[in-house]
Amino acid sequence: MRLTTKGRFAVTAMIDVALHGSDGPVTLAAVSSRQKISLSYLEQLFGKLRRSGLVESVRGPGGGYNLAKPPEALSVADIITAVDEPIDTTQCGGQENCKDDRRCMTHELWASLNQRMVEFLDSVTLQKLVDEQLAKGVQIEDKPIVRRAISTTPVVKPIRVNAPNSVFALGNAFAKS
Repeated sequence: MRLTTKGRFAVTAMIDVALHGSDGPVTLAAVSSRQKISLSYLEQLFGKLRRSGLVESVRGPGGGYNLAKPPEALSVADIITAVDEPIDTTQCGGQENCKDDRRCMTHELWASLNQRMVEFLDSVTLQKLVDEQLAKGVQIEDKPIVRRAISTTPVVKPIRVNAPNSVFALGNAFAKS
């Protein structure tokens, strides 16, 4: 099995949502900023996670993503398989046709490794990963920091001029007087 960035980023992002989701939906922009993962990549991953029923999306202002299940009910295997990450070390994808349409000599070895990996990843819950982060001292801010730019230039209100806006309107204004 070769765990790609897709699976790694999905697990990392789900830990982030679990850590920061107690105050409401977590925006992907916030996850992107904290974890240094591309926002467009997160959007693709969370589309798959939502379709798999692992997260729920909340639309509108203050929207974002919440976990669809408690973190103790979500395993790392659930997250990885939700983003279409195969957990398979066999060359044949479990079809037993790796050597001239027959089972290769090491098929049982790799199939056994697959089973153990799935069992291990299934035994690790999202809650366990969150607890490990909290034990390491990860700080969770109470509310997101909102930074607003303060302009040094004064606000100038436009002057309202009651004048004709075209040559024809100017001509009509003189014609009436």
